[in-house]
Amino acid sequence: MDAQYAVDLTRDAIWMALIIASPILIAGTIVGLLIGLLQALTQIQEQTIAIVLKIIIMVIVAAYTMPWMTEIMVEHGIQIFDDIPRIMPSEEIWTGGT
Repeated sequence: MDAQYAVDLTRDAIWMALIIASPILIAGTIVGLLIGLLQALTQIQEQTIAIVLKIIIMVIVAAYTMPWMTEIMVEHGIQIFDDIPRIMPSEEIWTGGT
């Protein structure tokens, strides 16, 4: 395995983590902004309201997007396993790369 493949694999893993986490993070951000606006308008400064509502919404979004997230992760795993013969020829596997 060459260094470029390792860099590409790391970049793809970070990109996939961002894509998978984005629905949950976006939902938490939107709820946080709406609650912050509501708290500013009503002058209620209770922090537990915002935290609890954000956690509930984020758990609901995670539950609804779990099949999509699982599908993406499985496809990525299959792609990585399919690339093994290309990046590591059979001679390297059996001889330890020498």
